[in-house]
Amino acid sequence: MSTENTERQVEHDVLLVNDKTKNKIQVVKGLDKEGKLETVPATKKNQNQFLKVDRNGDFFSNFFSNFFSQLKNPTQFTFFRVPELLTIKMANQMQKELNQSGPTHELFLKHQITEVGNEPKKENKVAEPTKEGGQYSSNKFDIKDIDWDSLSRLGLSKEKLQEMDLLEPLLQGYKTKDLVAVNLDLGSAVFSLDARLSLQKNEEGKVVMALEGVKKYPNLNVPLYGHEFSKQDKHNLLKTGNMGRVVELVHPTTKEKIPSVVSVDRLTNNLVVTRVEKMQLPQEVKGIVLNEEQLQTLKEGKPLLVEGMTSAKGNLFNAEIQFNAAKGHIEFLFDNTNKQSQAQTQNQSQLSDDLKTFRGKELTEKQQSDLLEGKPIYIKDLLDKRGNTYQGYVTYNKETKQADFSFQNPNKQEQSKAQTQSEKQTDEPKKSKGRKM
Repeated sequence: MSTENTERQVEHDVLLVNDKTKNKIQVVKGLDKEGKLETVPATKKNQNQFLKVDRNGDFFSNFFSNFFSQLKNPTQFTFFRVPELLTIKMANQMQKELNQSGPTHELFLKHQITEVGNEPKKENKVAEPTKEGGQYSSNKFDIKDIDWDSLSRLGLSKEKLQEMDLLEPLLQGYKTKDLVAVNLDLGSAVFSLDARLSLQKNEEGKVVMALEGVKKYPNLNVPLYGHEFSKQDKHNLLKTGNMGRVVELVHPTTKEKIPSVVSVDRLTNNLVVTRVEKMQLPQEVKGIVLNEEQLQTLKEGKPLLVEGMTSAKGNLFNAEIQFNAAKGHIEFLFDNTNKQSQAQTQNQSQLSDDLKTFRGKELTEKQQSDLLEGKPIYIKDLLDKRGNTYQGYVTYNKETKQADFSFQNPNKQEQSKAQTQSEKQTDEPKKSKGRKM
């Protein structure tokens, strides 16, 4: 009996994986005899095949080290560690974010794990993972190397960055996804600005905080590392955010000419550069495998029309894609107005056309029936963008085909309003009768 109780108390984690050649989130099943990764879709019927690992820190660390050392082609995959009970929900959420082709997502950063082999370190390589609190961390910077006293003069502290969920992405080498209010105290003057933050090493090897302030317009009238922008360069950068070609930029120290692509950071209007050799291009986009000619077009910084892609809803569509140096990956060149309209519609409802899912959560037949009858349904274990669970009530309007979400029961709210109105109506005759007397 005691053994059974012990087993029930063991909490497990599950490994999710993103195959970079397919951009598809799946659940790890194991390794075959040749060391090839075996995966299954994140569905209920496959739950018995999910590879489950004891959440205990030492056990997981040893397991993943052995697992990674046996894996064939490890650089092809990115692994994520998630709680067993949330496996399907988090896999669906990660896939949705991956399909959006946006900037690096917090959900990815929060759950990503990395194990690097014993190959020699190269320039700009992410540091070998270290063990922190029983979990693997793929941080590029060590929190101990940060000069917190200097950052305090910017109004920044370790606690503040943690509260804003910014510390972990910064340590992993990413820029902050959003602008951060920074207060500069220069002694004789104090002023504030909004900026994107990132950690960098200066020439002395010291870790410093880099601030990218917001500009009204990108500065295209001044040469960038020796390159003078042509009229067409300026037009492309202002229209699409990408220059659309490869240029040789001169390294300020070594004077080396480096083939690079240039884009505009749409959040700050600063110019961002990526070396051609560092460009990460997918082999497959929305179900379409790119050939060598198409990959070469993207490597040259040019836009590429891809036809016959499949959207998350299963619809076929055509669109131009292009590498964006500010984002570090390709982006879809949709019209901004259409993108905003689509995003508003999606956020408004997020209920599938067949009423079978709401925000990635599968609905029972009873819940679907209640929605069609105009009744509110209660849904638990929904996931926000940070991977946290929440719950609430969903209602459905058959005429507009839109869903509404509320943390409170709409029926109780209506009953409360009706009761208040009824009490007012009941009190009015009493007051009137009192005046007659």
